[in-house]
Amino acid sequence: MSLLELQGASFAYRRGGPVVHDVSLSLGAGESIGLVGESGAGKSTILSLLLGLSAPTSGEVLFDGIPLARRDRTLMRRFRSSVQTVFQDPYSSLDPRQRIDRIVAEPLRSLGIATGDDALERVAEAVASVGLERDALRRFPHEFSGGQRQRIAIARAIVCRPKVLLADEPVSGLDVTTRIQVIDVLRRLRDETGLALLMVSHDFTSVAALCERTVVLKDGRVVEEGATGSILSSPTTDYARSLVAAIPRLP
Repeated sequence: MSLLELQGASFAYRRGGPVVHDVSLSLGAGESIGLVGESGAGKSTILSLLLGLSAPTSGEVLFDGIPLARRDRTLMRRFRSSVQTVFQDPYSSLDPRQRIDRIVAEPLRSLGIATGDDALERVAEAVASVGLERDALRRFPHEFSGGQRQRIAIARAIVCRPKVLLADEPVSGLDVTTRIQVIDVLRRLRDETGLALLMVSHDFTSVAALCERTVVLKDGRVVEEGATGSILSSPTTDYARSLVAAIPRLP
């Protein structure tokens, strides 16, 4: 069964044309899907729909098979704790005035999931699961590298033990070695916990390193989808071929 799903979703701004056209996407437990396209393809709009921040002009967003449009309080509370996000920039997404223990614990406080010793135990567990030492909890964001900050952002996203993680360009600002390390963290979390992952990116290389399936988006429309390996080896559309051709090759 799908955990998070778009069914024929379209979205249009009031004074402009539609920016997403009839997109369907299904994400189940343990799956990792890449959403690939150039800037302006509609990736951010789809992410906003999946997070319930925007409502589709037509079609539906479903969580555990239930339409989010119902806005049932119990459903939305469960949705907020079950669907978490990692953003692109680990520098601006962490409050520089707070220590790491408070940053990682923020979802537990805001969602009323845990307090006191229970919250501290969850925070320590989350930080350890992304490969950081416990002493990181007493430090501030400026004391860490970009890759470490992104690991902290991942720890904050998983501290409430979500079912779904939406990763918005999570490695685009990192060097190659650090990208690999962060992707390894995401892969291990998926394999060990059954976490469902959607990775939004313009970079086919990073998507190929993590995602079994890929959805290719152009001008708000799905133009190709399928197994990532198949798209990489035999893309069927000119646009997908251009994205694959742009992947850097080793000399």
